[in-house]
Amino acid sequence: MYKNFLKRLIDIIFSLIFFPFLILIITIFSIIIKLEDGGPVFYLGERLGKNQKVFKMYKLRSMKVDSLDIRNTDGSTFNSNNDSRLTKVGSFIRKTSLDEFPQIINVLIGDMSFIGPRPDLPQAIDIYNEKEIHKLDLRPGITGYNQAYFRNSISQHEKFQNDLYYVENISIYLDFKIIVATILSVLKRKNINIENK
Repeated sequence: MYKNFLKRLIDIIFSLIFFPFLILIITIFSIIIKLEDGGPVFYLGERLGKNQKVFKMYKLRSMKVDSLDIRNTDGSTFNSNNDSRLTKVGSFIRKTSLDEFPQIINVLIGDMSFIGPRPDLPQAIDIYNEKEIHKLDLRPGITGYNQAYFRNSISQHEKFQNDLYYVENISIYLDFKIIVATILSVLKRKNINIENK
């Protein structure tokens, strides 16, 4: 009941509630981003969704235009406090997670959920093992078990294992715990980069 119906209903209700706030955030940071370097406001990255569907994920652009895509040895995204690819405003919105707010659009149209496994790049389909691919049984989330408790402080393999734990134990109680932990993590700015571990 919760997994297949109630969770989606909650997503729709809260995305509509937060939509005016989203418009305000986009308006403010659109001006700041444009003033800094004149580049596009949004970063639209392809991601893997439920049942292996590829979709465009909305984010406020935090990096300089045409920045190199740098990866860690395990294929995860490189993050650093001193990443020269970040714009000035990008560094702020990355630390405060404001760059993630436009994903409310993805939630509203049904590509994502507020809570779920974080969406991976389409190439990740080639590195999942037979168990890890089951993270695609659910809609990916703006936040999830990894973001709430670890953010970028653990390896890609550990993230996949945590995603599986969430898929196998999904409940309204677990989602509530993840929401609370996410808020605390963002406020404390914990584990933003893997180097903080």
